[in-house]
Amino acid sequence: MKTISIIGAGPAGLMAAEKLAERGLSVSVYDHRPSPARKFLMAGRGGLNITHSEPLEDFMARYGDAASFLRPALENFTPQNLRDWCNELGEETFIGSSGRVFPKSFKASPLLRAWLKRLDNLGVKFHYNYEWSGQDMGTDMTILAMGGASWPRLGSDAAWTKILTEHGIQINPFRPTNCGFNVEWSDIFQHKFAGTPIKPVMITHENQRVQGEIMVTQNGVEGGGIYALSRFIRNSIDKKNQTTINLDLKPDTSIDKLTMLLKKPRGRDSFSNHLRKTLSLSPVAIGLLQEDRNVQSLSHQNLATHIKSYPLVLNGIAPIDRAISSAGGIARDELTDNFMLKKMPNTYAIGEMIDWEAPTGGYLLQASFSMAVYLARHL
Repeated sequence: MKTISIIGAGPAGLMAAEKLAERGLSVSVYDHRPSPARKFLMAGRGGLNITHSEPLEDFMARYGDAASFLRPALENFTPQNLRDWCNELGEETFIGSSGRVFPKSFKASPLLRAWLKRLDNLGVKFHYNYEWSGQDMGTDMTILAMGGASWPRLGSDAAWTKILTEHGIQINPFRPTNCGFNVEWSDIFQHKFAGTPIKPVMITHENQRVQGEIMVTQNGVEGGGIYALSRFIRNSIDKKNQTTINLDLKPDTSIDKLTMLLKKPRGRDSFSNHLRKTLSLSPVAIGLLQEDRNVQSLSHQNLATHIKSYPLVLNGIAPIDRAISSAGGIARDELTDNFMLKKMPNTYAIGEMIDWEAPTGGYLLQASFSMAVYLARHL
């Protein structure tokens, strides 16, 4: 019987363990934390978005230049296959209004409990508080699934990079993705609105445009709308030290309609109350407009234009240890088509250890699961 060591008890490692054990191989999983899938559980606290329901070709496009690298795995184990797998574990899924897919329990913990029970029944052995030092595991094959560099306190601390570098493997620098960005807020705005969402809002950055939510933080902005554009915003800041996003604070109202509404007599209302009453702008949107000290001197049409395209300057990237995920890691050309490290025979790498990235929406988990299934079927 072939023996397999899997280093890392996150989603990719656990899925590889399941599929290999189902095929009769002897599987042992090692992790340097005292329990499995800590980041997976964290992701499920706000509702576990496990994959997305959009057409597969649109789904593929979310991976940018890594799409061709990931395509064989994603075609082999599709979002529908992942939903079927959840159902088999007793966790039926549903499609949300945005097309995102969630377990009906909306949590990660019930799914993980059922999964670990299945792995136990399959004879998978677990070894916790284990630090991998790169040594031969004494098994026929080793699968590395140790994650990237985001949320290191949950286990993805990228300590493995030193070991693989010593083997001559190219590791591309880690960068945050699905992350927040810095803004120089005024003290008044920061203290009043940190923790407040701006919605609905249309966000434009260069030639990219998405509608989503922005969350104001003490130091800047984050949230789904920002995460969707984070790859492009990050790359722009890397080149120019800052970049500008334009916010449409009234995405369902035209400039002409806004101009007409703004012409209504203000009476004794303050500027803020006038915007609130005539345009139904939220306090945070009004506060954002007032970050520009000249805003009250704008003509009705120019103010309407400002509301439809508010320029927000982002001048830094939030730290990687707070990012949802990371870009960077093992260069893709260091791997064979079946994810074996060319310079370490019989050693494979899957998941966020590899240099690829995707927005939030289920794409990160789906690709990690798909790589694991694809590799297991190959082995």
